[in-house]
Amino acid sequence: MRTYLVTGGAGFIGSNYIHYMFRKYDNEIRIINVDVLTYAGNLENLKDIEDRDNYTFIRADITDKDAIQKIFDENDIDRVVHFAAESHVDRSIKNPEVFVKTNVLGTAVMLNCAKAAWELPDGSFKEGKKFLHVSTDEVYGSLPDDGTSYFYETTPYSPHSPYSASKASSDMLVKAYIDTYKFPANITNCSNNYGPYQFPEKLIPLIINNALQGKKLPVYGNGMNIRDWLYVDDHAKGIDMVQEKGKLGETYNIGGHNEKRNIEIIHIILDTLKEMLPENDPRRANVSEDLITYVEDRKGHDIRYAIAPDKIKAEIGWEPETMFAEGIKKTIAWFFEHEDWMKNVTSGDYQKYYESMYNNR
Repeated sequence: MRTYLVTGGAGFIGSNYIHYMFRKYDNEIRIINVDVLTYAGNLENLKDIEDRDNYTFIRADITDKDAIQKIFDENDIDRVVHFAAESHVDRSIKNPEVFVKTNVLGTAVMLNCAKAAWELPDGSFKEGKKFLHVSTDEVYGSLPDDGTSYFYETTPYSPHSPYSASKASSDMLVKAYIDTYKFPANITNCSNNYGPYQFPEKLIPLIINNALQGKKLPVYGNGMNIRDWLYVDDHAKGIDMVQEKGKLGETYNIGGHNEKRNIEIIHIILDTLKEMLPENDPRRANVSEDLITYVEDRKGHDIRYAIAPDKIKAEIGWEPETMFAEGIKKTIAWFFEHEDWMKNVTSGDYQKYYESMYNNR
């Protein structure tokens, strides 16, 4: 039975990946989920699989070398899928040191522990061992608003926020281990994910949650910034395919072919909510374009992201399956069915953070 060590598996993308893997492989694999459970890590995301015999949760910080080394010492890890990261640009602008510690030092610890566990006396590595580092398209910087240029694996890095700089640094560490030690690793750089279990500091769940409650819908600047949206299940499938078919040492961009302006996203969500809410649902009265509120633009706000997933399609056969109109309906339906989840994650510290980010803009 192959054993996967998944870091950050209680977070948004990590938990969706774990669900995907168990749906696909069931009892053929074992997953060890390591998460420190920050505000964005939520064990409710995995409640339906927590009792599986082939699933283990360990609360640990990826910057804690002793804790991570212990996991490798006590388990024969075949695959590492490294999601764990501080991931919100606004938070990185307010507190960049936390992002450097988790994203850079944490990745170094993971690499060192995996290398120590997998390396043979002659400097080669045990057969079948692989490390997959999950990164972001934000490391490439910003594209012009021309609809014709794209991020490729060969695009030079040009990060503009502390978050993207920390992810670029972690990518470079992985590349260095590949080049220096011939370490068996891949890097994936993905576009903006959306779907179930996403913490509502990110645009799509924030707009869904606020609109249903009749709260203001904050839009940075003029709302014309463009992002490429990827449904999270498509991303999980891409990660698995890179693990199975990717050439060691290679980077693969995973993009959704779903470019949308931020203001367009908000209008789509409002229209879809009106379409999906029953006529007698009192929340229908809350959903209104009058809620749209333009706020001061984010510092260093990149204009446009767009990934060309040509390489992963040509070499591995992956391509996005979920167009945005379908994916947003799936996402909204999930939030309708999980109101308690949303209430739980938007209480307490989240409210303080939300007020500090948007009330004075």
